[in-house]
Amino acid sequence: MNRINIICLGVKDMAQSICFYRDGLGFATDEKEDNPKVVFFNTTGTKFELYPLELLAVDINEENPPQIGTGFAGITLAYNVKSEAEVHEVMELAKKAGATIAKEPQKVFWGGYSGYFTDPNGYYWEVAYNPYWSFDENDMLVL
Repeated sequence: MNRINIICLGVKDMAQSICFYRDGLGFATDEKEDNPKVVFFNTTGTKFELYPLELLAVDINEENPPQIGTGFAGITLAYNVKSEAEVHEVMELAKKAGATIAKEPQKVFWGGYSGYFTDPNGYYWEVAYNPYWSFDENDMLVL
């Protein structure tokens, strides 16, 4: 077991979330509806899914679903880029799409450059440039 095929985010408002990811950030999908029951994005490598939060909780355990709350869930998603300038470009794109900037781009202790934003559901995304990492011919991150 050494792979992650899909990352699924439970979302409170599917229409708002698809507008943010598909229309605002440009995540590729074949989904044309503005309020589908589920959406999968065609990202490089791992696929990305949005699913209604209430239904996701029930899918986990129908008789005793996990409690839905607010606050930091202890998970972040990362989008790695190839330059410090690209960090700024992606952060600006996210801001225009409706993201809240949680941390402006800046040099960080590990030698790279990064910032954080939150999506409409409060999920944290790090946009990072690491000068010690590279990308292969398929644009997959090489560590």
